[in-house]
Amino acid sequence: MSVAMSERQEIIMNFGCAPSLDDILTLTRTVLGALPDELDELVDDLEIDVQDFPDEAAAQDENIEDPYDLLALYRSAKELSPGVEKKEAEGNDLLILYRRPILDFWCESGETFEATLRQIIVEEIASQNDFAEDDIDEMVSRHHQGVL
Repeated sequence: MSVAMSERQEIIMNFGCAPSLDDILTLTRTVLGALPDELDELVDDLEIDVQDFPDEAAAQDENIEDPYDLLALYRSAKELSPGVEKKEAEGNDLLILYRRPILDFWCESGETFEATLRQIIVEEIASQNDFAEDDIDEMVSRHHQGVL
């Protein structure tokens, strides 16, 4: 008996303990490879960083008092500071994911870890690129229907 292999590569992770920084990085790369079409071109040169918590500078920039309130942060290569842009970009855009806040959000969501991570990534990239809230909700909904 032979089993046909699908063309799509899937990562299946069953976590016996909390996903590590490397686990989240691996899953993020998979999510970025299967984004909604509207976002696909926006992440061609996107760099990814996964940290346990936001640092003090990120918390201050985003006016966050509790580090668990910031799940992800998208930093444009053209942005000097929030609201101030350079004329030319130096380097690539950066998506920073914060592991501990994501884990807390996941535990409260009732979703799979992969679905939770997809939602966070789609929302962060879309909001940074000025998509309307309704469009973001529709992308998240549509993206949840697909499987990585």
